[in-house]
Amino acid sequence: MSLIIPTEPIVCKNFVNGNFVAGKGEKVQITSPYNGKIIGEFHTSTKNEVDKAIEDASNAQKLWAEVPLKERTKIMFNFRDILLRDLDVIAQLKCAESGKIFVEGKAGLLKGIEVLEFALALQNMDMGGKVEVSRGVSCEYRRVPVGVVANITPFNFPAMVPMWTIPIALTLGNAYIWKPSEKTPLTSNKIAEALKEAGLPNGLLQVLQGTKETVEAIIDHDAVKAIGFVGSTQIAKAVYDRGTQLGKRVLALGGAKNHIVLLPDANPEMAGIGISDSFTGCAGQRCMAASVLLVVGHPRDTEKHIEKIIARASSLKLGVDMGAIITKQQVTVLHDAIAKAEAAGAKVLLDGRKTKLGDDMAEYAGGHWIGPTILDNILPGSQAASVELFGPILSIIRCKDISEAMKIENSVAYGNACSVFTSNGGLAEKVIKMASTGMVGVNVGVPVPREPFSFGGVNASKYGHGDITGEHSLDFWSNVKKVTIKWEIQNDNNWMS
Repeated sequence: MSLIIPTEPIVCKNFVNGNFVAGKGEKVQITSPYNGKIIGEFHTSTKNEVDKAIEDASNAQKLWAEVPLKERTKIMFNFRDILLRDLDVIAQLKCAESGKIFVEGKAGLLKGIEVLEFALALQNMDMGGKVEVSRGVSCEYRRVPVGVVANITPFNFPAMVPMWTIPIALTLGNAYIWKPSEKTPLTSNKIAEALKEAGLPNGLLQVLQGTKETVEAIIDHDAVKAIGFVGSTQIAKAVYDRGTQLGKRVLALGGAKNHIVLLPDANPEMAGIGISDSFTGCAGQRCMAASVLLVVGHPRDTEKHIEKIIARASSLKLGVDMGAIITKQQVTVLHDAIAKAEAAGAKVLLDGRKTKLGDDMAEYAGGHWIGPTILDNILPGSQAASVELFGPILSIIRCKDISEAMKIENSVAYGNACSVFTSNGGLAEKVIKMASTGMVGVNVGVPVPREPFSFGGVNASKYGHGDITGEHSLDFWSNVKKVTIKWEIQNDNNWMS
């Protein structure tokens, strides 16, 4: 499907108490990475607007908490149906503002719908459990809402990342404050429209457009009890520090520098496709992208794999098979990183700086483009080996054995994902055990767990406890209330009497 880029700016608004209203702060323009043109605008939310929206959400949540879980779930079923109905329309818009190709935009929303389907299953899970712990005495637990929760989401997945948390948080009985990325806010209005049509009571979803000041006002509000965040490690730590100092629970997912261990016995076709698609998918702008390839073994045994990766990556057509970079400034950052690696002795096997748009892509000439880039002979500890560049750049480090490869992997501050390509189950298990990451893949270039398995890293890739999706997210988005009950006097008195 050909991509539709808005030709007139779309006015993006806040969604407060079931209505779309413009913010009263400064004006911010939204630029499409595809053509560098302005496709939207919004006004930021002032502190007064934030405070009022959160107060209204708090009032709405008290009523929502009294609604039985099965009734909340009915609204989520409607929400799912509407998202599937409007899948292509929402995917088109999110691609236009984030730079993704259409199939990626659609796949991201479908992944978000998977999380929604997990939320739908909450009504069938054992949410309590009751045991007679002593004669005439029973104990049980009840899962209750936190109250008002907030989430700050990134530019690279305008629908998927919010959908990691919106369905679970709302189904568990919370009110939800959402601050989308100022680079990609348009999709938030579509998701708000869908929830309104689904029948969500007013005030339970409050979308507040803005920048840093808006985020700080949300975090600081007394009624906000839990804060989720996905973005760079630097900002994740700042959000975590600010929220926890105020006594709030915070789960802030940060950046990544993901490694793939390539062993000589790997299936060449599987490795070539999996590794290439990992570092080029979403133009490398995702926290699960492979950015370091740890090649183990003698070149005579591994060059066939490198050739497959290069062939796959070099065949990609910009604007068709790979999308654009979010800003022109980021393209400059990537160019500079390649030049720095080259100056330090790296061999450029594939140079994305030289990749051009096809003649049929002339309308995108003003966009933010760079092609797949593969750098060989990268030194451990260098910028290309340790810094998250957030672009379609793969750095190859040559290793004599798995132990050396995993020592390099463990030395990086991040801990999001690691994969291994091999035909040997024992060697795969060795990498699984040694990887200092929250997610590991075997012959999978992007080891994102499918629901109900949780998403989340470790080390500098995550600040806080638990994961943001799946069963391990429930304790973040809710509280567990323990109840002990006794109705009659018993003859055998004990310490529970």
